[in-house]
Amino acid sequence: MLLVVETAYQQQLSMYENNEQRIDDRIVSLTQPHIRPIVRGKAGVPVEFGAKISVSYHNGYVFIDRLSWDNFNESGDLKSQAEKFKLATGNYPESIHVDQIYRNKENRAWCKEHGIRITGVPLGRPPIIVDKEKKNQAQLDERFRSRIEGKFGEAKRRFSLGRVMTKLSGTSQTAIAITFLVMNLSALLRQFLAFFYIYLRINAIFVIFESRRLIKIIIDSNHILIADESNSIDLLTTELNAIY
Repeated sequence: MLLVVETAYQQQLSMYENNEQRIDDRIVSLTQPHIRPIVRGKAGVPVEFGAKISVSYHNGYVFIDRLSWDNFNESGDLKSQAEKFKLATGNYPESIHVDQIYRNKENRAWCKEHGIRITGVPLGRPPIIVDKEKKNQAQLDERFRSRIEGKFGEAKRRFSLGRVMTKLSGTSQTAIAITFLVMNLSALLRQFLAFFYIYLRINAIFVIFESRRLIKIIIDSNHILIADESNSIDLLTTELNAIY
């Protein structure tokens, strides 16, 4: 703690003597010296404190690609995220649904080179006449991209991502990773229960179909038996009449 206080004092003294408003690796918390202020520019909360996470979303699961306590430009992670996807699946994704910050010239050129469709408004002057098909595709892409935002909200509301109480850097990173692990396990459980429910429904329909078929066979057998008995009675009556 004393080392942290001394470092914070040296930083404040340096900014005062040099008439500066910022300094690298500025300490803003004595109990969590690894935390850095991250300027977000949001209304009401221009500066946030905590870990910055770069994640990717695929088939209902969220994967942490980068976790850092320092501010970074997440647009530089697009290539590595696509390469990780190729390493896991064997091919590049057909499309990448990203936020505005990812849609720079470098990422657009890289995606075009590798045959990946990057979503969003193209660079340059917007066209006067917008193709209806492209407009519908853009709306579908934006709806799909909103799923990753929903995953962050789900992690904060249901899995306590916004209430990480650990103090050390390593334990905080572990708590964040466990949060996403549990969220992915919850998604896997939902998929398993959905599959199990469908399996039960199919079996129930099959059992009902087979039961109805068996009942129909029994009823048809009874009809045949009744018909045979009636024919036997008629034949017996005819023979008796012939005798008399």
